[in-house]
Amino acid sequence: MRAFDKAFETEFKSSGVTKGISFAGRTDTGLVRQCFQKLEIAHNAKNRRRFFDAYVFWLDHYLGEFHGQVCSGVHDWIESLGRLPRSPALGLLTGNIRLGAEIKLRHYGLWNHFRSGAFGDDHENRNELAVIARERGSRLVGGSLSGDEILVIGDTPLDIQCARAVKARVLAVATGGHTSEELRVHQPDWVVKELRELSVAEACSQ
Repeated sequence: MRAFDKAFETEFKSSGVTKGISFAGRTDTGLVRQCFQKLEIAHNAKNRRRFFDAYVFWLDHYLGEFHGQVCSGVHDWIESLGRLPRSPALGLLTGNIRLGAEIKLRHYGLWNHFRSGAFGDDHENRNELAVIARERGSRLVGGSLSGDEILVIGDTPLDIQCARAVKARVLAVATGGHTSEELRVHQPDWVVKELRELSVAEACSQ
C-alpha cells in the first residue's frame, strides 16, 4: 500500500489515494483502475505503465526497510510437499502483477519454489486468474487438471471464491486481515489460524 501511494504521489501528484480501499484478495490491475477512477485519471495503457514502473521501484525500496517475515509454517509446508511420493507442482495464484510478486517473494526467499502461476497482469478478474493458473498447471503436468487435484491456499474470502471458480479444494489461513470465523462463513475445506496446524499429508489425502 505504501508503494501504491508513493507511485501515485510521484507520478500523478496525488496523496493518500488508497485510503478507504481494501487490498485483500484484489488484483493490482483492478486496484489501479479503482484509483484512476477515484482521481479521474484516464485508465489507459500509457498511464498503467507509468504507474507500475514507479510502483515496482517503490515496492523494492520499501521492502528493504520493512522488517517482515514469512508466515509460520510456510517453509515446512513447502518442504513437506517436496517429500511426497508424487510431489505436486507448485503454482503462484496472485492478484499481484508478476514483477511485483517476484520482488516480494525473492525478498523472502520463496520465488524459486513456484513453477507456474497466474498474476494480476494476466487478468483483472481474480476468478479468471484461477482458470489461467489451472490451464498453465495442466500444461506443466502434461494433462488436464480436475478441481479435486488442485489445492488453493489463501487468506481472504476472495481467495476462497476464486478457488471455487475452478472447483478446487481450498485451505483458508487466518494470517491476513480476516479471522477464522470470517473465513469459515465462505465454506472452505479447511480453516486454520496458521499453516502449521494442518499437515500436508492430511490436506493431500483426499
